[in-house]
Amino acid sequence: MQTMDAHSNTATAAKLLIVDDDDRLAGRLAKAMERRGFLVETAGSVMEGKERAELSRPAYAVVDLRLGDGSGLDVVQTLRNVRADARIIVLTGYGNIATAVAAVKAGATDYLTKPADADQVEAALLAEEGRMPPPPENPMSADRVRWEHIQRIYEQCDRNVSETARRLRMHRRTLQRILAKYAPRP
Repeated sequence: MQTMDAHSNTATAAKLLIVDDDDRLAGRLAKAMERRGFLVETAGSVMEGKERAELSRPAYAVVDLRLGDGSGLDVVQTLRNVRADARIIVLTGYGNIATAVAAVKAGATDYLTKPADADQVEAALLAEEGRMPPPPENPMSADRVRWEHIQRIYEQCDRNVSETARRLRMHRRTLQRILAKYAPRP
């Protein structure tokens, strides 16, 4: 496996596959990782991610958990099958313990919640086996995490306030007040 020098930010032609259906995010991350010395390929779907994984057999990968055509965990499994020593990071906008466990069981090396910057991604990709990367400089506040969780459930319930309130086990009016407010600061 080709290695990186984390202190000098130079790579020795290490392939990195970024799989995310948000083209702007994937493009920004790709440019940032290229500046750090990675040879970057991007994919926007599960199908494309699996194809690129099989063709290029990258040493590193960053995979979004939720893609338009399915779960990024399918890409993680393909990556793990084609290259057992690949370092795979799963990114998601909605982090929770259950999805983190599922990602690791599927073969991910680490799990980061969005918005994760290129420094965090690089630290996670290059962390020594068994060592945790440093904590984020500006983690999301508990209020922000709660707000994002409520927004995710609301979207999954097709913006149905009554159904969302039932699933969250909260009063409908309480939910309406929360939804009417702006997002708390990260």
